[in-house]
Parts: sequence; C-alpha cells; structure tokens
Amino acid sequence: MDGSLRDPPDFRLQKELLKKFISNFTDGNQFKYLDKLRSYHKQELKVMVIDLEDIDMYNLSVEDDYSVILRDLLSNSKTYLQLLSEVFDEVRKMQSDISTSNCGPQVTSEENMQNRRFATEIARKHYQILLNPGTKLIPLKGLRNIRASDIGHLVRFRAICTSVGDVKPMLEVACFMCDECGHKIYEVSCISPQTNRFSYISTQEIVRENFTPYSECPSRTCSMKGKLFLETRESKFVKYQEIKVQELSEDVPVGRIPRTLQVQIKGALTRYVGPGNIIEISGIFLPKPFTGYKALHAGLVTNTFIEAMQIQQSKFHYSDNSLSDTKNLDRLKLYRNEPDNYSRLAKSIAPEIYGHLDVKKALLLLLCSGVTRVLDDGVKVRGDIHICLMGDPGVAKSQLLKHIVKIAPRGVFTTGRGSSGVGLTAFVQKDPLTGEMILEGGALVLADNGICCIDEFDKMDESDRTAIHEVMEQQTVSIAKAGITTTLNARTAVLAAANPAFGRYNTSFTPQENMNLPAALLSRFDLMWLLLDRPDSDSDMALAHHVLHVHREGVPPELSFSPVSSAELQSYISYSRKFKPYIPIKLTDYISGQYAELRAEEKEAGENSTGYSTARTLLSILRLSEAIARLRWSDEVAQSDVDESLRLIKMSKV
Repeated sequence: MDGSLRDPPDFRLQKELLKKFISNFTDGNQFKYLDKLRSYHKQELKVMVIDLEDIDMYNLSVEDDYSVILRDLLSNSKTYLQLLSEVFDEVRKMQSDISTSNCGPQVTSEENMQNRRFATEIARKHYQILLNPGTKLIPLKGLRNIRASDIGHLVRFRAICTSVGDVKPMLEVACFMCDECGHKIYEVSCISPQTNRFSYISTQEIVRENFTPYSECPSRTCSMKGKLFLETRESKFVKYQEIKVQELSEDVPVGRIPRTLQVQIKGALTRYVGPGNIIEISGIFLPKPFTGYKALHAGLVTNTFIEAMQIQQSKFHYSDNSLSDTKNLDRLKLYRNEPDNYSRLAKSIAPEIYGHLDVKKALLLLLCSGVTRVLDDGVKVRGDIHICLMGDPGVAKSQLLKHIVKIAPRGVFTTGRGSSGVGLTAFVQKDPLTGEMILEGGALVLADNGICCIDEFDKMDESDRTAIHEVMEQQTVSIAKAGITTTLNARTAVLAAANPAFGRYNTSFTPQENMNLPAALLSRFDLMWLLLDRPDSDSDMALAHHVLHVHREGVPPELSFSPVSSAELQSYISYSRKFKPYIPIKLTDYISGQYAELRAEEKEAGENSTGYSTARTLLSILRLSEAIARLRWSDEVAQSDVDESLRLIKMSKV
C-alpha cells in the first residue's frame, strides 16, 4: 500500500469495462477471449488465461480508463478473480437454472431450487481462470524480498522446488442431501467483491478451509429432520497439489539460511513441477491462519502461501532444449567443422581459470556423457560419467565445480562436511497437510538427470559416504524407513572434489595412502584425476600474470581463441546427446588388448599404482569413447575416440 486513502472501487463500472475488454479485444484478426468462450459448450475450454499486458495494451487504444482496473488486478487479485468469473459468465449468457442431476429424490420447492441455482453456475463450470502478469508489469523478485506489504498482491519470483506433494481432489462445491425429504444444500466457496471477505453463497456460512456441515436437514418442509449425507455426483472436485520452494543459493545473503515458501497449485497447473526444478512462479501472496492447537499459541500471527497462477521452467533438461532456430543450428555446425573443436569447447569451460586443459576436456565429456543402455533382460548399464578431482589446495577445484553447476541444466552443489547420508539420498518426514509419513529426496535425487557436485568429498564421514555407492552404479536410492519401502531414481553424474589424506599430496607415501578412499568407491569413478601443485618457474610466472590481470581488469587476459558462450555450449551438448554411438566389431579386439595392457601395468607397479582397474574401468573406457563420438556428432565410435579416452585415463594418474 502507498499509505494514501483510496475511494472504494465501483465494481459495477469495472464489470462493464471488463465486459467490453473480453468482448472486443482482438489478437490479430481474431477475438482472443471471445473465441475461447465459444468453445465452452464443446467442453474444449480447460483454462482461461487473462494476460494483464493485454489490458495494458487495450487501455492505450480506447477512451475508457483501464489503469485503475489494472492496478486493482495486481493489488487485490483474489477478489478480482471472482469478478472476472462473473464477467465471463455474463458474456457467454449462461442460463442460471440449468439442471444438475436427475438421480435420487427430487424436491421442486422454491427453497430447493434456490439452493441449486447458485451452486449450478460453479458446479457446471469446468474451466479455470488464471492471471498472467507477463514480464513488464511486475518485477522479478527474490523469495526473500516478498514482504507483508505484498499480501493480496500478484508477485513473481524464481526458486527451486524441494518437495512435491501428491495430487489430491479438493472439494469446491459440496452437495448434501437429506435422506428423508431429499432436500439438497450446497456449500460453495467464493469471494464476495462487495465485502472483499471470504463468504459462501449457501444456507450455511463457511469461514475456513474446514467446516462442519449441518447435522439435521435445515429445510422448513422436512418434518422428520433427517440426516444429511454427501452427494458426490453433484459435488465438484478440483485437482489440488502443494509444493515447497526454496530460495536459490545465489540469492541467499552471507550468513543466512535459505527461506522456504509453500505454493498451492490447482487444476491444470498440477503435475508440472518436479523436485529439483528451478521454476519461475507468478501467484497471489495470501495469509493462512493457523488452526487447532497451533492457533492458541500463534495468536494473531498467520502463515503465508502462494496461490499459483503461472509456472514456468527456468532451467530445462537437455532433452527439452529444442533447436527450432535454424541460425543456431548453423552456428553449431560451424563449431563442429572447426579443426580443433574439441579443445575449443573444453577451453570454453571456465576460461578465467588458467590451464587444466585435460581436466576441462574430462568435464566436457561428463556434461556430454555416454549412452545409457537397457538390455533385454532388464539390466541397465549407466551412461553417466563420474569424476573425482583430487589435488592440492589452491588448484581451482571448487571453482570448476561451481562453473559446471551453472552450465548443467540441472545441477546441485553441496559439500561433504555439510551433507549427511540421508541428506544426499532421501529422508522421511510427516506431511503437515495430511499427517502421513512422506518421503523426500535429497541432493542426489534432486539432481536426477543432472549433475551433483560434492565439494570437500574427503571430509565426509565414512558412514555417509557409503550412502552414495548404490547411486553411483545402480543410479537408484532404495529406502526402507517408517513403513515406506520404495526405490527412487537418481540418474545423476557425480563430480567430486577432495584433498589428499595429508592435506597435500605426499610423494613419500603410496598413492593409496594419499587418496585414503576405499577401493569400492574408487572403482566407481570413471576418472580419478590427480591435480598436483608442482613448482615450475615458467608455469608459475604465467599463472601469476593471469591472476594479476584478472584482479586488475576484472576479466581474464585476451585468449588465443574466442570462447563459446555458456548458452551455446549448452545447446551444442544438448544436440550432441541426441546421438547414440555404438562400438563397432572391428574395435573389440583393440579395446580388449588396451584394457589387458592397463591391468598388466598396474600389476607391475604394485603399491605405486595410482589407480584400481576393474571391469568397471573397461566400461569407463566405453563411456568416455561414446562421449567423444557424441561431440563429433557421430553414431559410431572411432579408434581415435578410444585412444583419447585412454590418454585421459593415463593423464589423470600422472
């Protein structure tokens, strides 16, 4: 509120203006809203979306002033939803005395017909009215910036979805029938624009979400005062779902914890959001008083929630990224035809970080991944690539992880010390709505079909670290807690960063003593990359000049190439993942020989061996080769791809 006193709105005048807008607004050569209403009788109309930018545009082309209506639509949205509903009903001239049902005993008294008349309008209406504020009328806020002054207003913000509830039927129109006289009483929830209060057009007033119906028939003609029972055929139910959203990590101030907010979704918007999705929500910010014992302690304090009007995905999966623009596809083809395309794409990952070309190539392959194959007997061979960066402090491991989270369409960043086993996999808690025990996914489940970056991997407790063994190989999370036995999908690539056991890599100890990770975990990583900080005058001078230039200018020094932008790199990877390369028969003997030679070299090295090769290493070679073939937009793996994957495996151990 701006603090000034405003005259109460003239709802009759505003209703007439909205009728003109609905009847006359055209989009091109067609009536945008009138044509939608004409499809009402065919039951083709499911959602009626009112674009508020259309009202703003219509205000410029007519003499009537729609600025007050537009202001009230943004500041008193819940009331004007009911007003718009009445406007649509009057525009399509729907009769108010349509019969609802012919089953059961019928009473044609004036009292019964009056009860049926007001409920029929809502019970027969099978479309949902939503408001779309667009991008110009309302600024995009952070979740933390939604304050008490925004209650009742239409707000727009970005957040990450952390919990998704089940879709349940919500009672919107309740019909109760007397078992003696057949009298019907309707309980209809709506908002009265005249009083701007929750009121219910029925013989019984309901002031909260829960209500107690009459115990006896209220009809004056019923002499037996029979009992009432719910008539489900004449009642109306709508789809209802609750989700929890959390503030994005980049919006959380230093030293604060991220804020959460409950979002209520109804009708066509349900089943659109999944856990881990970054979404942009437009909705009405409303209060929700506490009930029961909580109300005694809360006093005048109320809880808040968002009634969703529009939901849009902010980050999509690779498969959802379509290249409909031919110009973008032609630009990607130019990148692919360059002679050193592989190195240029790798250097474009965090170009401000000096060096680490082979590490960036490995991270590029992690983004592209191999091909997931499901055999005829149901056995699944994962295609996601797991990489662990183990090295000395100060070699930019954490910065690489943060950059990968930004590039990946779906990425979750966490640290080893701040993560527990249930926080990574799944945990059980009580649903505040129903009181039932529900299962909520952790970081690995939220990163399904994405990348989970775990920093300070060596700081995790051993009991917590073993929780991700199943995720890394079977890509599932099996849960048997609180009577819930199920399996969740966790098809994620794990990118971990760790320090050696002694803080720095000590050459006087064996590699196994420096890594200090169990063999069962080491074998699950496709690449265990050692990043050592070795003193070298030439490389140290080049690194110092690079860092000083970044501090002085704020940008990295001029590069010998033009890096590919993050959006173009994401589009290139998205198109590359459409290819399904396979291993030709002529390469089977070559790959088998290289794998046997790799095992022989480790046997000769003994305790000085930096790796632990098993049959999983052979699958790692295949996955890396398939990822390189995908970058070439090829459906067949070449010998050069196998050689490059073997080179990366050997370079990771140097």
